[in-house]
Amino acid sequence: MSTTAPLPDWKTSLISLSLTSNILTFGTYKLKSHRISPYFVNCGLFSKARLIRAISTAYAQTLHAHAQQNPSFDFDVLFGPAYKGIPLAATTAEKLAGLDEGRWGEVGYTFNRKEVKDHGEGGLMVGEDIRGKRVVIIDDVMTAGTAIREAISIIASQGGKLVGIIVAIDRQEKMPSESEKRGEGDDGSVRGSTIGEVRTETGVPVLAVLTLEDIVEGMRKLGRGEEVQRMEEYRQRYGATD
Repeated sequence: MSTTAPLPDWKTSLISLSLTSNILTFGTYKLKSHRISPYFVNCGLFSKARLIRAISTAYAQTLHAHAQQNPSFDFDVLFGPAYKGIPLAATTAEKLAGLDEGRWGEVGYTFNRKEVKDHGEGGLMVGEDIRGKRVVIIDDVMTAGTAIREAISIIASQGGKLVGIIVAIDRQEKMPSESEKRGEGDDGSVRGSTIGEVRTETGVPVLAVLTLEDIVEGMRKLGRGEEVQRMEEYRQRYGATD
C-alpha cells in the first residue's frame, strides 16, 4: 500500500539519516506486547548535534504544516514530559521560531520534575507557566498511552489547556490484546491503535513526525524492497483500524 500523496523529501531524508545513524534498524525485535517486529526505532539515539537538529526540525515542520492546514490550530507552550520530552520541547521551540518568527517566536516550553522541589522556586514545573495557556505535548513515542495520560493530567492540574499531542513515530498498529499481554498470541480481534484511542479520548489532534506508512514509502524510495515486504507483512497482521 502506498501513500495517497508523495512522501516529502524531508521525510525521506530523515528516514535515510535514521538508517545511517542506526536509529532505524531492521531485524527481529521482541516488543513489550510479545509481538516480533521487523523494525525498531530508537529515538534516544537522536543524541548528536546534527541528529538533534534533524529531529527537532522535523517536529517543527510537522506542527507548522498542521497549523497551515488547520488555521484554528494554535498553541502557546510545548510541554516535554520528563525525561525524553525535555530536549525535544526546547529544541523544537527554537526551530519553530526559525520557520516563522512572527507566529512562533513567543512559543514557550516547559517540563515537569519527577519529584516536586521543596526549596528555591519550588514546584513541579520548570519553564513557561502554562496556566491559561494552550499546550501541545511533545514526546518520542506512544506505546500504551500511560505516559501521555500522565502528562495530560499534569497539564490539567497546572491550569493549562491541552490542544494537541505530537510524537516521533506512529507504528499504526492495533493495541495488544489481553492474550498478547499474557504471551499467548494475538486473538485476531479488530482493534484500534493507542494513538487513535487517545485522539478519541482527548478530542485533540495527535500528530506524528513519521508513520509506519511513511517508513514503508521511504524505504521503497530508497530501493529497500526486502524491508518493505517485511513491514507490509507485519502491517497486514497487526495494522490498526484507525
